Order: sequence, then C-alpha cells, then structure tokens
Amino acid sequence: MKPDFVSQVDWELLVKKYDNLEEIVRKLNNNYPVQYLIGDVPFLNTIIKVDERVLIPRFETEYLVEELIKRINRLNVKANILDLGCGSGCISIALKKNILSNVTGVDISGDAICLAKENALLNKVDVNFINCSMFDISYENYDVIVSNPPYVSYDEEVGKEVLYEPQNALYALDDGLFYYEEIIKKISLLKSKPLLVAFEIGYQQGNRLKNLVLEMLPDYNFELKKDLAGKDRYVFLSNNVKNN
Repeated sequence: MKPDFVSQVDWELLVKKYDNLEEIVRKLNNNYPVQYLIGDVPFLNTIIKVDERVLIPRFETEYLVEELIKRINRLNVKANILDLGCGSGCISIALKKNILSNVTGVDISGDAICLAKENALLNKVDVNFINCSMFDISYENYDVIVSNPPYVSYDEEVGKEVLYEPQNALYALDDGLFYYEEIIKKISLLKSKPLLVAFEIGYQQGNRLKNLVLEMLPDYNFELKKDLAGKDRYVFLSNNVKNN
C-alpha cells in the first residue's frame, strides 16, 4: 500500500499514527505533504510541529541556520537576533537552542505565532514571538537580522504540494523581491545598524539583491552562497563599520 515516493521511515511513522491508511494514501496521492500528516519535522537538533498554518521547514533553511550560527559565534557577543517572518519558529528556535542569544520572532499570521510558541515549549527554549507585520516592529538594537520571507514570484511554477501550504508565506510582488527591498530599505534608515543580516532567497534573485545592497547599504559586505544543489540560495551581509 505504501506509495513509492514515500520513504520507509515516513511510512512507518504514518502506520503508527493512523488507523485509516487508505485515507492517508489518498491524500498522499493528491500531493498532500507527508510532513503535515506526520505532524512534525526534524530541524537541526530540534523537532518542529507543522500543519497547514505554516510552511514546512526545508533542508535549505537548515543550512542557512547552520551557516548563521558560525557567523554569529565569530561576533563574540550575546547576540540580539530578530527573525522576520518566523512562521513555525524553526529558525528562531534553532538559533536560541544552539547559541547564547536573545531571539525575537515576528510573523503577521496569528496562527503561525501560536504554533511557533508551541514549538518553543516543545524544544524548551525561551523565544519572544510577536504577532505583527515585519514592517511594524523596530529593527533598532539588533545585532543580527535574519529572514526567510515569501520570495516566490506569482508567475513562477511550483510543485503541487505547496498548494496546501499558506500562500501568503510563499508569494511576493516585484518578481519575489518585495520583502527584501522593504527590509533593506528599513535597515538603511537605522541609526544603529545590525552587524549581520542573512536571507534565504530565490535562486534567480542574487544579482538584483546585490544591486539593492550596493545602493542602500554600501557599508555592508555582500556574500552570495549556494545551496547543496549548486543554486544561489543565501545572502549574508556583514557590517564592518562601527555604528555611531
């Protein structure tokens, strides 16, 4: 009965959780995400509960957090971190669990924030989750700002499984660049700018983001890194100029 595209490990988890496997197979064959059926996903050394309120954390985002942890450790400070568009809380929680830090996660979805708080309790970490737009919170006094915002262009083809995920967490205007533009603009107006900014991006957005940074944040070093598939996926901005 197990569909070929479902791993044996995932299937065994489903068998333990559900009595009506025919219904589960029907959902799977209709591209319903297996992660939602299982109810949680591993993310670094955390367990993150997921359902249709939030995007499913991807492997690409794990790498973003791993790389960010290394860079924050090199700052040699107890970092104040702001996670913009935190969703399930996976980035905030993994950062809090792995480095000495104060972490604030914000999301416009109240449902996502409720689940993020559940995930913080599950992983026994103290994260300040706030239900608001990422543009309605002050960016002042943060050492690190990280965001994996909506970045899919409305005319971009996506897999059928993402139809079950919250669409407002996927798509963005301006060829998917809207949130990056607004975040960068807001950072540019700060009196005290963060030491480090990190983004997960769409694989075709690196050059346009570089131009935005050169224009609005000229004091930052721009670094574009690839994911395991060799596609541009991460942007790291480091501020080497002391704030006044």
